[in-house]
Amino acid sequence: MIIKLTKEAIELLENLIITPSFSGEEEHTALLIEAWFKQNTISFQREFNNIWAKNKYFDKSKPTILLNSHHDTVKPNKAYTKDPFKAEIIDGKLYGLGSNDAGGSLVSLIVAFTYFYEFKGLKYNLVILASAEEENSGPKGIRSVLSFLPEIDFAIVGEPTSMDLAIAEKGLLVLDCYAHGESGHAAHGTGDNALYKAMEAIRWFKDFRFEKVSKTLGEIKMTVTQIDAGKQHNVVPAECHFVVDVRTTDQYSNKKVLEIIKENVSVEVKERSLRHNSSSIPLDHPIVLAGQKLGRKIYGSPTMSDQTAITCSSLKLGPGESLRSHTADEFIYVNEVEEGIELYIKMINEII
Repeated sequence: MIIKLTKEAIELLENLIITPSFSGEEEHTALLIEAWFKQNTISFQREFNNIWAKNKYFDKSKPTILLNSHHDTVKPNKAYTKDPFKAEIIDGKLYGLGSNDAGGSLVSLIVAFTYFYEFKGLKYNLVILASAEEENSGPKGIRSVLSFLPEIDFAIVGEPTSMDLAIAEKGLLVLDCYAHGESGHAAHGTGDNALYKAMEAIRWFKDFRFEKVSKTLGEIKMTVTQIDAGKQHNVVPAECHFVVDVRTTDQYSNKKVLEIIKENVSVEVKERSLRHNSSSIPLDHPIVLAGQKLGRKIYGSPTMSDQTAITCSSLKLGPGESLRSHTADEFIYVNEVEEGIELYIKMINEII
């Protein structure tokens, strides 16, 4: 059964690649996923372009595992030398947009769910969710359907991790900062230069270190990524706007990080969102122990996923390599998908 499902999973991944599914435009890949469930006689539900299903003998009295990955993609960058929508296998590599992030994880989780779908007497229920709008954290993505799902005890989120165990994931704060001054003539030295005020704050963002350091994620990282001020060479700017990318850890909530920043800088700080908090799973959790038993390493991930929307413990795990995501001529090895399916099934089997 696994051999047959694996072959069909590679075919599904190829079809997902050749079907454009930019965030917010996943209608056609949603139909492909629906077709898989119909072909395997699996009841499913859909909201917008999110599709989910429960195992056949779902029991409300039992705890539930969520298996989640996404079927949207970013847009291909200009450095592509291959057709991003042509799924072709060369030297064992399956090329195409979304192959690595996160098509390989998605089809592997779908196979694992399908494999266990008709099992009776499981310790856990299983729910599979193929979510939309992950890449842009859109309003019609995972957050739009969580209320429709049964209570989740923990989640496995499919993203490329080389099938190692990302037991923690950094959160994200994006800050718009405004330094306010007073305009004047550059030749006369009048006015109050907002750029200089911004420079003081930028230096603080560069040099400040938060006291608590995460064992798995390290330090909180703050990076100034954009700046804008002034319209003419001879006019002292009255305002300077700059943007700060803050990668948070499990040691502080995003709200607390924002409080500390506001206490230390004199510029105006406006957060775009507080919802992308860091996420993690205990080291002694059964699914982590199961993965370690199978020889998988543990680490903390600097990248963000749909884990930020999930309030319970969650583990990020999937075939492929994170560094390939969003790169030109994206690919995943076929044997990585095969290994992903095998390891998902073995890990779930250890605890279920």
